[in-house]
Amino acid sequence: MNIKKKKYPAASADNIFPSLPNLTDIKLPKPSFPRVKTVANALLQRKTIREISDKKLPLQMLSNLLWAACGVNRNKVTIGINGRTAASASNSQEIDLYVAMQDYTYLYDASHHRLIPTVAEDLRSLALGRGQPDVAPNAPVRLIYVVDIDKLSNTSGYREPGLKDPEIQKSYYFVDTGLIAGNIYLFAASSGMETWFHNCDKSALATKLKLRSDQRVLFAQTFGYPLKAKKD
Repeated sequence: MNIKKKKYPAASADNIFPSLPNLTDIKLPKPSFPRVKTVANALLQRKTIREISDKKLPLQMLSNLLWAACGVNRNKVTIGINGRTAASASNSQEIDLYVAMQDYTYLYDASHHRLIPTVAEDLRSLALGRGQPDVAPNAPVRLIYVVDIDKLSNTSGYREPGLKDPEIQKSYYFVDTGLIAGNIYLFAASSGMETWFHNCDKSALATKLKLRSDQRVLFAQTFGYPLKAKKD
């Protein structure tokens, strides 16, 4: 896995996510999908699985996951700055994905396909939340969905009048979250991985992530390898 050494720390086989004493950004490798199932097969196999292995994800798998979720798939669109794999209201791209892993929590910067370190702390337990089944506590990745309402209100795309209305905003950002989650489900099904969309400790995460008043934690999603090897 190649990481630009000038700006980003090098990774190794034994240390998938390198030591980040200065919380350096991690440039993700280009998405690569050498073996994928058809959309029809992915739909047939789409499911929620809560039993997930604690095996760490290679950087390439993490890159593929995040790009599939809401990565840039085209640079020129009718409205806005780029196009994503997941639609959003007036291309506002108002849903931010935080990536909670062991030791560090990052923000996914889709425009540059990189991880920006946000908190030098493992927030996976908060992303699992209170009252959730006590399964997959050490799953390698929990994605945290955060809406940035300022992006929705002030999108560079077509400014639908309703985007200033809090109730209409809510309907859009819940749908937009679901579109990203759906992409992840299909990616998991197509790549032999497992995922689970769930609630989280919204208040505690908002504090840890130091969110603004116009940002809100919505949900979380766990992703990783199957707990047990699948039989052919």
